[in-house]
Amino acid sequence: MSSFWNNRISVSMFGEAHGPAIGVTVDNLPSGEYIDAEELARFMARRYLGGSAPAVNSMPHIMSGIFKDRTTGTPLCAFLQNPDTSAPQHDNLDSLARPGHADYTGTMRYRGFNDVRDGGHFSDRLTAPLCFAGAVCAQILERRGIYTGAHILQIHNIKDNPFDPVNITRDGILSVREKDFPVINDRKGWAMIEDINKAHEGGESLGGVIECAAVNVPAGIGSPIFDGLENNIAQLVFGIPNVRGLEFGAGFLSAKMVGSQNNDEFYVNDHGHVLTKTNNHGGILGGISSGMPITLRVAFKPSEYVAGQQEAVNYRDMTSETVESVKHIPCNVPSAVPCVEAAVNIALLSHMLDYPNFC
Repeated sequence: MSSFWNNRISVSMFGEAHGPAIGVTVDNLPSGEYIDAEELARFMARRYLGGSAPAVNSMPHIMSGIFKDRTTGTPLCAFLQNPDTSAPQHDNLDSLARPGHADYTGTMRYRGFNDVRDGGHFSDRLTAPLCFAGAVCAQILERRGIYTGAHILQIHNIKDNPFDPVNITRDGILSVREKDFPVINDRKGWAMIEDINKAHEGGESLGGVIECAAVNVPAGIGSPIFDGLENNIAQLVFGIPNVRGLEFGAGFLSAKMVGSQNNDEFYVNDHGHVLTKTNNHGGILGGISSGMPITLRVAFKPSEYVAGQQEAVNYRDMTSETVESVKHIPCNVPSAVPCVEAAVNIALLSHMLDYPNFC
């Protein structure tokens, strides 16, 4: 099923951009876990970086699965009401193949019965239930010392300082998470904001890269071949709209190295822990965590919503048309930062359930 992910924990998302509500059902969470509603709200609010108004109410209505602030172990179901079900659109939107949109592919897949208003089920509004599920998983993981954090590594041609792949810490993750614009180097962040503003003025949109790290993940989490930790993270990350690339550790740079450069040498530190001197493997070897920080980078294409006119195809009568977007999004990368964290948290918790004495 396209909107259902299952690996120990199952996540099923539902709704459309201009339907009455969107939501998620999460099953197989451990029971008895305290869930802080205020922390959930803070996580959800990070989707609205830059002061944009929420397209849906940011705090979900919890229908089941949490009782007296603790998980019950039964399916957790939550939904977010859509305050505006009206959708400004072209008269013939259901027959237009617009540049960058999933109009045509969705129509081919669902034989024309899908809701195409503002992207329908393909809308980035569906990242709200993903963030809710990931925020719940984050609280369960953090109670056991495992923290996931992300920052904007790049917007257009402007790059932030990267995480130190060997020495990233919980405090380093939290310090970036608390920023209004999550970058390590604030001067780079200001330059990014200026670039986004220029794109807004020019009617353009910008893409970028988000870097994410998870720390204190014990060695031995994951499985080989098809159930690897990277596999599950990738499945969830590619469920975020506009994702176009993903790499772990040194990623594509490892293709330029020789083996002796890429290999991370092991050693035993003063506390008796097995670590590596470098972290080109990004904390995962053979689909299984090594105990080093898990690091990954996610590339996002520019938003399809640009100002001005572009050429489209009316596939009902097979003619070309000129269309103009009903809205303009100069950059959606900042709001995707918690979405990447959420995806990683879900994958990590699903594998941590197999870890001895986790619960």
